[in-house]
Amino acid sequence: AELSFTLEPGDIIAVQEQPLMLHCQVSGIPPVSTHWRHNGLLLAQDQHHTTFINGSLLIAHFLKTRSDGSSDEGDYECVAQNSFGLVVSRRARIQAATMASFHVQPESVHAEESGVARFQCQIHGLPEPVISWEKDSRPVDTSDERYTLLPTGVLQITGLRLEDSGRFCCVAHNSAGVKHSAEAVLKVSGSQSSVYKEPMILVGPENLTLTVHQTAILECVATGYPRPIVSWSRLGADGRPIGVEGIQVLGTGNLMISDVGVQHSGVYVCAANKPGTRVRRTAQGRLVVQAPAEFVQPPQSISRPVGTTAIFTCQARGEPEPQLTWLKNGQVLEPGGHVKLRNNNSTLTIYGISQDDEAIYQCIAENSAGSTQASARLTVLWADGLPGVPTGVQAEALSPTTIQVSWKEPDQNTQEIIGYVLHIRRTSDPVEEEYEEAVSKVTLQHVIRDLEPSTSYTFYVKAYTSHGASKPSESTTESTPGEVPAPPTLHTKVVNSSVIQAWWEPSSKMGQHQGYRLYYKGAQAPLFAGPIILPPNASQYTITQLDPSLVYEIKLLAYNQHGDGNATERYVSLREAVAKNHHRHSHRNHLHRLLRALPGLQLPRQASPPV
Repeated sequence: AELSFTLEPGDIIAVQEQPLMLHCQVSGIPPVSTHWRHNGLLLAQDQHHTTFINGSLLIAHFLKTRSDGSSDEGDYECVAQNSFGLVVSRRARIQAATMASFHVQPESVHAEESGVARFQCQIHGLPEPVISWEKDSRPVDTSDERYTLLPTGVLQITGLRLEDSGRFCCVAHNSAGVKHSAEAVLKVSGSQSSVYKEPMILVGPENLTLTVHQTAILECVATGYPRPIVSWSRLGADGRPIGVEGIQVLGTGNLMISDVGVQHSGVYVCAANKPGTRVRRTAQGRLVVQAPAEFVQPPQSISRPVGTTAIFTCQARGEPEPQLTWLKNGQVLEPGGHVKLRNNNSTLTIYGISQDDEAIYQCIAENSAGSTQASARLTVLWADGLPGVPTGVQAEALSPTTIQVSWKEPDQNTQEIIGYVLHIRRTSDPVEEEYEEAVSKVTLQHVIRDLEPSTSYTFYVKAYTSHGASKPSESTTESTPGEVPAPPTLHTKVVNSSVIQAWWEPSSKMGQHQGYRLYYKGAQAPLFAGPIILPPNASQYTITQLDPSLVYEIKLLAYNQHGDGNATERYVSLREAVAKNHHRHSHRNHLHRLLRALPGLQLPRQASPPV
């Protein structure tokens, strides 16, 4: 029962001042109304245009140019609408039948007996003109196998005879009329056929771009004595042969592929070989076969509750690769907000759907060979008993890695609420990367942990009953503060009675540091000396001019743009350290004297004794 087209308009080449019918048939739940667009604008009903009850459009007298300067040429779309939405048919292009002047006229030929003659003419027209030839004002006898008439308008004559001489004229005709080309003269003279002539290709295959199901003509005209043998091959790493299906040879070497498919694309090589030898000449041309867009997977109609996510998938193929466009009720759908297009527009995702999203969505697949469309309807379900929307959503940063979010109960159906779901995402991330945390109905706040410092987050809340979810609440945004550096690991060493050396290793945890602050004081002193500001790459500092009778307190911290980190403290007694050094020095001298008293042991007087 979905609104859809059972018959869509097709491209037409129309005849001037003749009536024209554009067909359109629609199925769907009535009442269904139809109208037409011409070049994107609504087509008015007047004496020239009539829309029938089945949707088809009649143009009473097709005119390329009307008296008011308008034209019946252009793109036409059938538009159908019912209470569930609107759909647009594929675009049908209407063009007037025309016949231009010949842009390639046949040229006179002087050839020898047994040789080859070729005449060509080209003319533009819609539809493609059909070409025939006249000799001396009479139709050419195509039953003579020496005469080959190619659909491209080329006339080839092989094994020439004297009686083939005459005046040749090209005749083009289509629904717009008939035109004759200028005449060209063929003069055949006696031959010197016994004289050897190298094989030569007069005309080789042209590069062609066709659409599937058309006919490809690859021309190859070769001369030489003895008459060369013409053969065909196809280049390409795939190694595919030309095959025989739908392929035939016209005349003495032209290749015709009827009902071409994408598999026929490739580079074709014409070779002219001297019989019995390896002497050959080649020419090549590329055939490109395009295929109009067609659906591999059209979108499917779906029903979804309010507040959930709807996903439509549309996949098409063709040559070249089709471009995909989406319409919502006949208007181009612009992604943004809760509507996202991904995977080269093959996936349409609508997050947190509301009643406004209920519509008919169309996927238009189009390439240079043609277009097609498919539609699907989104039905938004709104169940009785759904809760109202949570209100008063607020967020507060508690630390560089935690934020607390709070909210108020909805105004209705609060007694049926079974819980809440908090939706969380980094503000800079797309909507589809949000995540959720469930919250009990007995609390109206929640702390989110393991967040990143100095980062903005966006939150909203939904209430749930057994029937489903509420609409989403208003969003709120809060940023975590930056993180100060962790305390460095501090070491100290007494150098002498008035000098202390401090060194440290920075912590790899928490925030990056921008430098250090060093403080020191006597343990009983009320104030620290400092701070001594040190760069971020510093790893030691020597404190001098100290009082050897005091105990010193040394404090070091790292800082960054977010503030000072916690300090590391050390207490150092210069008196004790000096005493220990003196005791160690006395012990070493005593040991040195004992060693010198041992018989037979000689020590240098200045050498330090081993310890």
